[in-house]
Amino acid sequence: MERLFLFLLILATAGALGFWLVTRPVTADPDALTGLTGDAARGAAVFHAGGCAGCHAAPDAEDEARLVLAGGRRFESPYGTFVAPNISPDPEHGIGGWDTLDLVNAMQHGVSPGGAHYYPAFPYTSYARASVRDVVDLKAYLDTLPADATPNAPHEIGFPFNIRRSLGAWKRLFGDDGWVVAGDGLSPEALRGRYLAESLGHCGECHTPRGALGQLDMAAWLGGAANPAGDGRIPNITPGGLDWSEGDIAAYLETGFTPEYDVVGGEMAEVVENLSQLPREDLAAIAAYLKAVPAVE
Repeated sequence: MERLFLFLLILATAGALGFWLVTRPVTADPDALTGLTGDAARGAAVFHAGGCAGCHAAPDAEDEARLVLAGGRRFESPYGTFVAPNISPDPEHGIGGWDTLDLVNAMQHGVSPGGAHYYPAFPYTSYARASVRDVVDLKAYLDTLPADATPNAPHEIGFPFNIRRSLGAWKRLFGDDGWVVAGDGLSPEALRGRYLAESLGHCGECHTPRGALGQLDMAAWLGGAANPAGDGRIPNITPGGLDWSEGDIAAYLETGFTPEYDVVGGEMAEVVENLSQLPREDLAAIAAYLKAVPAVE
């Protein structure tokens, strides 16, 4: 009996140690920031490409109020309701106390300054493909925005999804910072569009279906998905589901008007509001990329 107890104790200890090692947070090498100085003007473009205000501005904020990143917007999902945090420069309730490496770890590794895993409702699996330079510039821009002292509200996530440590294993299974669409054969314009769409723009987070554990189904990249809030379906934007021309797509991202003169609605209205502030050549690049991705019928 003593031997059995000892064996079980060793087995449990080994399992706990293995879980601890597999789920430990992985962070960026501080040397990755060497020689980089943030440029707030460039960071403004990164801010709009990443759609930061679309999630982190207060609910129903409009115009200049969208630059007050007080958080509070609620996002329903099959796993519970996520609440966007305050990312204003407030030192207590926002990210005013963060340094640039903290933002790099959050955006590219999904790890908080305290070493906790973030839920992938924050699209770090896409932002992982962004350049460190862009994240550094974004931090410089965020520091220029108004501070707001609104406290963060907790996520409403039930067991077992509220065990954050387990997200370390999820990241090891599904966190891939490689490009989804191979660059061979893509024009320089489409390559720029790939960068915007697959990283900062995180298009796949909404337009790609997910598996049972919330992972993106890369075999159906941008092929349309169920709305996580349970209302309708997010469309297929590959050539197999969207027959618009490159010019039509670029115009839609700039104006919100479809080729049939319908007006953008729903969550996509937020996306257009952000992307419309990018240079037209970037919108054309996104359009070129969307025409080059493999078709999902």
